Amino acid sequence: MAESLLPLYRQLKNLCGKPSGQWKLWCKRPKTSREKQQVIIEAVLTQRANWRNVQQAVENLRKEGFLSLRKLVALPVDKLAQLIIPSGFYRQKATRLKSLAWLIIEKGGPGRIQRYRVEEIRKTLLSISGIGPETADDILLYALEKPVFVIDEYTRRLAERLNFPVKLSYDSLQKYFEARLPKDYRIYQDFHALIVIDGKKRGKRCNLKEV
Repeated sequence: MAESLLPLYRQLKNLCGKPSGQWKLWCKRPKTSREKQQVIIEAVLTQRANWRNVQQAVENLRKEGFLSLRKLVALPVDKLAQLIIPSGFYRQKATRLKSLAWLIIEKGGPGRIQRYRVEEIRKTLLSISGIGPETADDILLYALEKPVFVIDEYTRRLAERLNFPVKLSYDSLQKYFEARLPKDYRIYQDFHALIVIDGKKRGKRCNLKEV
């Protein structure tokens, strides 16, 4: 049987505390429909962007009353692009957000799509140009509460630093984590968030040791 990663998860919790900042909403349980939609929007805006800039773009959408998937469907792409300029790559992200919003609303909204099988939702998300595995899994895990472990650069760095016996490809690392944890989206949410928090605080407060 694969060795559990729960001790590492607990060590991160002890070192870094409860996920905060960006993660206060992303790790909130349960979420309202509006909150799920915000996470979906932020998952796209955060691509290759500083979180502070993402917050500025989100605030622009909030002030104009467009922080909702249904409102984004009706919003002209040029207007959307102008509102999300702070997040960078705003023209591409505006197109992605419009396509994503239309797809989810067409399928009945976050609550309805959440009932679909993980594989089906993931395949649908990945069919959108510009939505890759990390963004799709962010949406699955944090907005739709599916037990899918997100892999990002911080996860890869952790695996390399702690000498995990696994290739650092997305699929390999994802399978490695999921095989060594309970199938619980709550653990996946907090664990991934804490990995990112720890990674950003390397050399400051959090300092993981090999386990």
